[in-house]
Amino acid sequence: MEIYLVIIIVLFGLAISDLIVGVGNDAVNFLNSAVGSKVAPRHIILSVAALGILIGSTFSSGLMEVARKGLFFPNMFLFQEVMIIFLAVMLTDVILLDLYNTFGLPTSTTVSIIFELLGASVAVSLLKILEAGNNPAEITNYINTSKALAIVSGILVSVVVAFSVGAFVQFFVRIAFTFDFMKRIKRYGAIWGAVAITFITYFILVKGAKGSSLLSSDASEWINENTRLIILGSIILWGIVFQLIVLFTKINILKTIVLAGTFALALAFAANDLVNFIGVPLAGLSAFQTAVNSDDPFNLLMTALLEPVNTPTLLLLLAGTIMVGTLWFSKKARSVTKTEVNLGRQHSGFERFESSAVSRVIVRMSRTLLVGVQSILPASLISFVNSRFENATNLKALRKQKDAPSFDLIRASVNLMVSAVLISFATSLKLPLSTTYVTFMVAMGTSLSDRSWGRDSAVYRVNGVLTVISGWFVTAFLAFTVSGIFALIIFYGGMFAIAALILLAVYFIFRTHLIHKSRTEDEEFSEKLSLGKENLTLAQHAFNIVDEISAYIREASAILNNAINGLSNEDRSQVIETKKQSKKLKKQVNSIITNIFYTVKVIASDDYKEGKRYGKIISAVQEIFRSLKSIVQNNFEHIDNNHIPPNEEETVLLSNLKDGLSAYLIYIADLLNTKQIGTPEELQSKFKQFEEIHNTFNEGIIERVKFEKTEPRNSLLYLSISADADNIAKHLNTLHNQVRSAFFDINKSKTVAEKSGI
Repeated sequence: MEIYLVIIIVLFGLAISDLIVGVGNDAVNFLNSAVGSKVAPRHIILSVAALGILIGSTFSSGLMEVARKGLFFPNMFLFQEVMIIFLAVMLTDVILLDLYNTFGLPTSTTVSIIFELLGASVAVSLLKILEAGNNPAEITNYINTSKALAIVSGILVSVVVAFSVGAFVQFFVRIAFTFDFMKRIKRYGAIWGAVAITFITYFILVKGAKGSSLLSSDASEWINENTRLIILGSIILWGIVFQLIVLFTKINILKTIVLAGTFALALAFAANDLVNFIGVPLAGLSAFQTAVNSDDPFNLLMTALLEPVNTPTLLLLLAGTIMVGTLWFSKKARSVTKTEVNLGRQHSGFERFESSAVSRVIVRMSRTLLVGVQSILPASLISFVNSRFENATNLKALRKQKDAPSFDLIRASVNLMVSAVLISFATSLKLPLSTTYVTFMVAMGTSLSDRSWGRDSAVYRVNGVLTVISGWFVTAFLAFTVSGIFALIIFYGGMFAIAALILLAVYFIFRTHLIHKSRTEDEEFSEKLSLGKENLTLAQHAFNIVDEISAYIREASAILNNAINGLSNEDRSQVIETKKQSKKLKKQVNSIITNIFYTVKVIASDDYKEGKRYGKIISAVQEIFRSLKSIVQNNFEHIDNNHIPPNEEETVLLSNLKDGLSAYLIYIADLLNTKQIGTPEELQSKFKQFEEIHNTFNEGIIERVKFEKTEPRNSLLYLSISADADNIAKHLNTLHNQVRSAFFDINKSKTVAEKSGI
C-alpha cells in the first residue's frame, strides 16, 4: 500500500498543476467580456473574478461525484484498476490543457476530463474483459455509455444554439441602442439593464449556489417552482432601481452589469468546473482510504465510490486560492483570453490567424447569401438597419486611443446576459453543456451581428473560429486516446512507467513554456508593428517610417547572411529558420506600407506630387522583400532536395557577394537610422563597390559554367542569387533616394518635421 500512498501524493501534485493549467484556459469564460470592453482597470476586473472564484469554490462539494461514478461503474473495478484510471486521467489532463494554453486556444476542461475518464476506463475495461476471455461487447457493464452520449450530444447542440442566440439578441439590441448608445441609455437603458441583471442574478442562484449550504433543498425547490415570478419581480425591481440611477446619478449601469456578470460566471466556473481539476484526486483519496481499511484491498471492488461524498470546505478554499493566484499571474491565461477578445474585436489590427480555403469559401457563400436576402428586402428597411449600425465615428475615435477597448459595453453585457440565460436554462432542464463552448460561441455570434468581421478581416476571423472549434474535437480525441495509452502503459509498466510518465509531463511543460515564450514575443512584435499611430503628428509618423525602414533593411541583411551561410554549409535547420525569419519580415513590410498609406492620407493637398514618392518607397520595399524571399526559397529547395552543395571556390564567391551586399544594406540602414542624408559621392562609391563584387561573382560563375566546373542545377541557382542580389541593391538605392526626397528634402531645406511645426 506504500506504493499507492505515493500515487495519491502524485495525484494531488498533479491536481495543483491541473488547477493552474485549467484556470489558465477557463479564465477566458468569465474574463472575455470585461477585458474586451475594458470595463475597469485590470486589477479591478481580476478582483471581482477572484471573489467569484473563492465563493464559488465552496459550492463545489456536491459535484465531485461526477469523477467517481458519472462515466464508469466503479463497482466493476478493483482498487488498483481505479488508481490506474485516475493517474492516467490526471497526467493526460495536465499535458493536454497546457498544450492548449501554450497556443492560446480556449477548450473545455469539462470535455477533456470526460473523455479522459472514458479513454482510461475503456482501456482498463478492455484489458479486464480480454484477460477473462469474455466478449468485448460486455464493456457496457463497465462504462456508462448513455451518460457519455448524452453529454456529447448536449455539448454539440449548445454550440449551435449559443452562436445563433448570441447573434440574434445582439442584432436587435444594437438596433435599439446603436453604437452611440450613451445617448439612448436614459430612454430605455434601465429596461435592458433590468433584464440583463435579472438573468445574471438568477444564473448565480441556479448555476452557482444550487446545492450549496447557502440554499436548503426547500429553498432550491421553491426557486424552481416560482421561476417566472422571481424573474418578473426582479425585472420590475431592477428596472425601477436602474431608472433612478440613470436619472439622478452619473453611474454607468452597463459597467455594473458587466462586472456583475463577470462575478457570476467566475462563481459558476468555480462551483461547477472545480470538479474537473480536483475531483479525480479526491476520488483517488477516497478509494485509498477505503482500501486501507479493508482486509483484502487488492481484491476489493470500489463499490464505496457509489456513495455520496462531502468534500471539506477548507480543501475547496485551498483549491480556490490556487485558482485565484493563477488568474492573477498566469501569462498563458492572458494568451487564451487575448485569442477570444481579438476574434471579436470591433476595429482592425493585428490578425493572429491566417486565412484558409475553408474560411474563404464560407465568407464567399455568406456574402452571396446576404446579397440574395437584401435583394428581397425593402430598400428602406436595409437603409434603416445600416443607419443603426453606422460606426465610422466611433471607430475613428477608437483608433486614436492608445489602449482602446476591443468592443463596447453593450456587446459585453449581451455576451454575459445571453451566456447566463443559456447556461441557466440548460441547468434547469438538466442538459449537459460546456461553459467554455457556450461563452465562446455567444461572443462570436455577437461579434458577427456587430459587423466586426468586415471584408478586410472576415476570412482571418472565421478561420480563427474554425481553428478553435476544430481544436475542441481534437481535445476529445486526444483526451480519449492519450489517457487510454497512459492507462495501458501504467497497467503493464507499474511504478517505472509512472515515473517515466511524470518525467515526460515535466519535460513537456518545460518545452511548452519555451514555445509559449517565443510565440508571445513574436505576437508582441507583430502587434507593436500594427498598432495605430493616428494620434501622432505627421512628423512623428514620418520618422517612425524611417526607423521602421532602417530596421527592415538591417533584418534583411541578417536574413541574407543566414540564407547564404545555410547554403554554403548545407545546414538545413539554418535555412528553415531563415524561412521563418522571412515570414516575420513580411509583417514588417505590411507595417511600413500601412504607415505610409496613413502619411499619404494626411499630407496637405498641395503636397500630392511629393506624396507620389511614397508609392516608389512602397514598391522598393516590396521588391527588396520579393528578391530576398526568392533567395531564401531557392536555397531551401536546393538543400531540401539534397542537391550538391557549393564547393570551396563557389563558397568563396557566394561569401564575397553576401558580404558586399550586406555591407551596402547596413550602410543604408545606418544612414536612415541616424537621419543622415549622405553625400552623392559617398553613395555612388558604396554602390560601385557592390557592383564590382557582383561583376566578379558573375564572371566566376560564367567561367565555371564554360569549363563545366559546376553542375547545371547549381549554376542556375547561383545565377538566380546573382539576379536577386542585383535587384536588391538597385531597389535599395531607389529606396534611399525616395526616403531622402520625402523626409529629408535638401532642395527645399526642410523636413517633414518642419512642415508640422516641430
